[in-house]
Amino acid sequence: MVRADGSVEKACRHFFQFGIRGIKDVWPFPSQRACKLVGAFVLFEAILQALLPGERVMGPSTPVGNRPLYTRNGIPCFLITLGVYYLLWRERLFNPAMVYDIIGEIYSVLICATYITTTLLYVKGHMAPCSSDWGSSGNVLGDFFWGMELCPRLSSVFDIKVFMNYRLGIMGWAILVISFAIKQYEVQGRVSDSLMVSSLLMLMYIAKFFWMEAAFGCSMDIAHDRAGWFMTYTCVTWIPVVNSSVNLYLVTHPIQLGRRMASTIFLLGMLCIYVVWDCDRQRQLFRNSHGKCQIWGRIPTKIQARHQTERGERKSLLLTAGWFSSQSCVSLHSVPALSCIDPVFK
Repeated sequence: MVRADGSVEKACRHFFQFGIRGIKDVWPFPSQRACKLVGAFVLFEAILQALLPGERVMGPSTPVGNRPLYTRNGIPCFLITLGVYYLLWRERLFNPAMVYDIIGEIYSVLICATYITTTLLYVKGHMAPCSSDWGSSGNVLGDFFWGMELCPRLSSVFDIKVFMNYRLGIMGWAILVISFAIKQYEVQGRVSDSLMVSSLLMLMYIAKFFWMEAAFGCSMDIAHDRAGWFMTYTCVTWIPVVNSSVNLYLVTHPIQLGRRMASTIFLLGMLCIYVVWDCDRQRQLFRNSHGKCQIWGRIPTKIQARHQTERGERKSLLLTAGWFSSQSCVSLHSVPALSCIDPVFK
């Protein structure tokens, strides 16, 4: 994206013209600076997750009947991370603009870290599983990519999947968004309204995510996906890299939307974030009260679903009211999708 000006066509022409050498010319490799930056970030977030206090919340029951405990300290981690990052910049101890300068090397480090981490998780799953929620498919590649353990942990309070997803993926996304805005400010003396709107909406969405952190402990990736390459790559590499790619492009391609257009996009984005937040709130309220609550001022309708686990048949309540009603399904899926409309478009 950086070398080809964000143009897929330009990148393809370069590769067809120069072949393998063209790919090698633009392909970034890990550097010492990038390794130090990523390593410092990982260590800092690990310390925050392990030491900061928070409410202990229980995740959903696993197929073998276990219920993992999580520490809800996402908001303190988020605020401390952003605060420390700002202080490092203000006191000139670290220049966040450097992240943009070596972004390709950082991406390369993240990809390498994905394979190293997955290998360690594979070995741990075979040699030291931490619960009965583990198993082997009998296929090395299957175990490597899908994973061995459902809830790998280093201690009773340090969940590896939560760390990779929340602290590295989502928090890394926020750090990249801020770094790209600072880079444009240093180069051009100001931040364009398009990048400002995009950055604010992303940071607000991330703040919403950490505020509803307990609800995401019941999501598919945390509750059902094992810790293998698919999970590791998605959390460590895909989430921060792809989600922040629009801002990466806007650093050197600023678009002035004007006050009216910027305000309109920002308000629409806020509306979309609110809809997603209210969906999560309704679902969590319904789950925690076992359906004995009110959604939009009414007793919610529900479906009593049955499913089979290793411990036998179980029942689950599915919400069919509020944003999850058949009348609202269009709003639930379409309105939040509007948040994908980014100020990169005039």
